[in-house]
Amino acid sequence: MLSVEPVKYAHKKLSKPNRNFSTLYEGKRIGLLGGSFNPAHKGHLHITRGALSRLNLDEVWWMVSPQNPLKSTNDMNDFNTRKTSAEAIADDPRIVVTEIELELGTLFTVDTLQALRKKFPEHRFVWLMGADNLRQIPKWKGWRQIFRMVPIAIFPRPAYSGRALAGKASRRFKKFRVKSTRGPRLPNMRPPAWIFLRTKPDTTSATRIRAKLARKN
Repeated sequence: MLSVEPVKYAHKKLSKPNRNFSTLYEGKRIGLLGGSFNPAHKGHLHITRGALSRLNLDEVWWMVSPQNPLKSTNDMNDFNTRKTSAEAIADDPRIVVTEIELELGTLFTVDTLQALRKKFPEHRFVWLMGADNLRQIPKWKGWRQIFRMVPIAIFPRPAYSGRALAGKASRRFKKFRVKSTRGPRLPNMRPPAWIFLRTKPDTTSATRIRAKLARKN
C-alpha cells in the first residue's frame, strides 16, 4: 500500500501521488514524463509546457526514475539529488514531481503504466517522450504493449525526429497516428493513439550539462 502524506496544494511538492488523494486528482487528464532527471533541465520544462497547452492537460507528473535500465550508472547522481533538481525548476503548480516508481517498485515503463492504471483508474494518462525515445522504444520491455495501454505524445528532438518517424515503432503503429490538430482530444482517445507535436525543439542535453559541471569542478 502506498504511504499517505498530508495534502498540499503546492503540487510540485507532492512526491507520491496516492489514491487517498482522490478529491485532489479525481478524473484528471495527466501527462506522464519519466526520466532520470540527471539533472532536470529546461528541456523537461519545454516538453511539459507544450504538453499542458497542446494536449489540454490538467497536470504533468515528472516521474523520477530510480534507475533507467538503458542507462549507465557511472555518472548517475543519487535519487534524492536528481529529484531535488526536478523540484528546483518545476515552476508551474501543474507539475508534480514524484517518486512513485520508487514506491511502486517498478523499473520498466510498461510495468509502471500497468500499476498506475490499476491504482488510478479515474485518470486519463498520456505518456510523453521525445523523438529520441520514439526511435529507441523498440528496445524497451513490452514496447508494443505500451502503445496499447495509453495514448502517447511525441516531441521533436534535434537529429532524431526524422529517423524516429521513419523508425520501427512509427511504422508498426502508423495507422494509429493522430493529426497534430487533434491534440486536445488525445487524452480521451482509446489506445493505441499517438501524436507527433511539431514544436520548436529544445537543444538542452543533460549529458552536456554534466560535462560542463565536471569541467568546472
